[in-house]
Amino acid sequence: RPALERNRGSGLLRLITTPIVIEFQGRQTGPVKYIFRSNNVTIPKEKLLRAYRQMKTIREFEERAHAEIMNGQIPGFTHLYTGQEANAVGVCEHLDELDTIISTHRGHGHCIAKGADVIGMMKELFGSSEGLCKGKGGSMHVADIEKGILGANGIVAGGPPISVGSALAAKIRDNGRVAVSFSGDGSVNQGTCFEAMNLAVVLKVPAIFVIENNYYSEHTNISYAVGCDDLKARTEAFGFPVFMADGCDFFSVYEAAGKAIEHARAGNGPAGLFAEQGRFHGHFVGDPQYYRAEGELDDLRENSDCLKVFRGRVTTDGEVSHEELDAIDADVLALIDDAVAAAKAAPRPTAEQVVEDVYVNYGNA
Repeated sequence: RPALERNRGSGLLRLITTPIVIEFQGRQTGPVKYIFRSNNVTIPKEKLLRAYRQMKTIREFEERAHAEIMNGQIPGFTHLYTGQEANAVGVCEHLDELDTIISTHRGHGHCIAKGADVIGMMKELFGSSEGLCKGKGGSMHVADIEKGILGANGIVAGGPPISVGSALAAKIRDNGRVAVSFSGDGSVNQGTCFEAMNLAVVLKVPAIFVIENNYYSEHTNISYAVGCDDLKARTEAFGFPVFMADGCDFFSVYEAAGKAIEHARAGNGPAGLFAEQGRFHGHFVGDPQYYRAEGELDDLRENSDCLKVFRGRVTTDGEVSHEELDAIDADVLALIDDAVAAAKAAPRPTAEQVVEDVYVNYGNA
């Protein structure tokens, strides 16, 4: 996993390649055929394969969305999650449909990881009336309340306050649910994020603040935008524990997220998770990315790819085969092809549908 060296003079982060240390232990008899062990974490083989499928689905969804946008097929402004898949999946593997998440403008990955229908999401991006939000949400406002997806959010740090409200509802109902807000490194300098963190402590609600540091707030490097060198300590000053994860490594995120969610679910109040991993595309599709160092993107894709890291770790002892993962790759590619074909063929909203879904009840009007 590449380490990061901060260079305040240039405002950039330099990647330094370091070896990955891998440790596996033996098999377990019974229905669980294989487990990955990292400290106190055990993951059954079936869950490993599902996690890989989810990450691969996010990757291919985003790469295909990028291609369709560049071909002029998808309208609107779009921000891609490629490269950060381990964060979304590592967190959401601990959640069920009754737990809630709220996402960001870069939200496709979170929604897929939480269980959103891929074909419905693709239809939404294409503006179809059969999309998850009937074509009215688009890329930055995908939501699926039945899956616990309270929506992507186009406002930086707009999610944490909403998530605290969901966490308060869970506490009042005493149903054991948690509420997760995903935010970027840019959100940690926003007042709404600070207020949400403080209120979560005051109310002692089961909120988890997931901060994904991809090193750039739009086009500004974190070394220039943040006035301290320790965001973990600054966040912990609000009065809740913060766990750190390597966003290039699903297992690191899964373990740290498990601790944070367990803390909140047990009634101990909020928790935080910081995960670091660069994004493989610009802030938005079409971003020329002049702010990046020469070779930075190539280095990220080659040395900081969570899918490559995952494959390397689970196939080391031969229990999970490359053939099994290749089969998942083929399934996912077929799903994405089907999703695009369905989205292109799906109906678009009619003029009569423009005024629908604006109010819950129009009364006698």
